[in-house]
Amino acid sequence: MRRAFGAVAVECVMGDVTSQDDVEAVVNAANARLEPGGGVAGAIHRAAGPALAEEARPLGPIKPGEAVITSAHGLPNRYIVHTLGPVYGQDRPEAELLAACYRNTLALAEENRIESIAFPAISTGIFGYPVEEAARVALGTVRDKADRLERVRLIRFVLFGESDFEVHEKVLSGLP
Repeated sequence: MRRAFGAVAVECVMGDVTSQDDVEAVVNAANARLEPGGGVAGAIHRAAGPALAEEARPLGPIKPGEAVITSAHGLPNRYIVHTLGPVYGQDRPEAELLAACYRNTLALAEENRIESIAFPAISTGIFGYPVEEAARVALGTVRDKADRLERVRLIRFVLFGESDFEVHEKVLSGLP
């Protein structure tokens, strides 16, 4: 599914965020130290190779909602934006911190003249954020920010599982 908000296309696809070779940047649902780990962070570090950890480590630690950028190393993209999502029920206010992940990532994309970016479902894995709540925050934040973006023209949400994909499609189709 794809929707336009002004000049920005927002789409949801099912797949692997590490194999989005037609976007300039991918987003890592990082840990605070920007190190390899499980979930999205583990997949991105495995695909990008050990040079990513060497470049990223000095940029950490980061706090929930913050974002930093590195080159993509072994990935087919130019950049990786690393953001730390909130742990649901622990980092508060969760919705504000999650929205900050998307806002700060898009701000870095603008600063670096990035036209296309792919997000995973930040905080919905081991950090326990309910998928539908997270999708509402993520897609609502992107919609609200879209009219202020000058460079970014494509924002893709890459969902690993079918149920996450269906939830994101439903939320995207229901946005005003």
